[in-house]
Amino acid sequence: MSQTVVHEPRVAWDGARAFVRAAGSPHSETFAARVLSRLGSEVYGQFADTRQRLLTALVETGGDRFASDVEAGKWRVRLEDLLRTHPELTDALRELTDEAVKL
Repeated sequence: MSQTVVHEPRVAWDGARAFVRAAGSPHSETFAARVLSRLGSEVYGQFADTRQRLLTALVETGGDRFASDVEAGKWRVRLEDLLRTHPELTDALRELTDEAVKL
């Protein structure tokens, strides 16, 4: 029987980039509903905050990537902490990451 090794920092980094991309997409509300159902209301609220900050930065800067990079860094830390305290959410996070990439 083989065992899969999960590299949590990599899962968190991939998830962070995907979450920020989803927050800036026209399909963010659909993705947000998936976040709520799989990861809970706290992460859902953080996702909504990210979307608002990205939209504000877009208006203020015309699309400077700085805001996206900062948000991705915040999400990497959040998701790594989430996986450390709730490793059972790894599959849900991977699924959300895959879904976000397809948006």
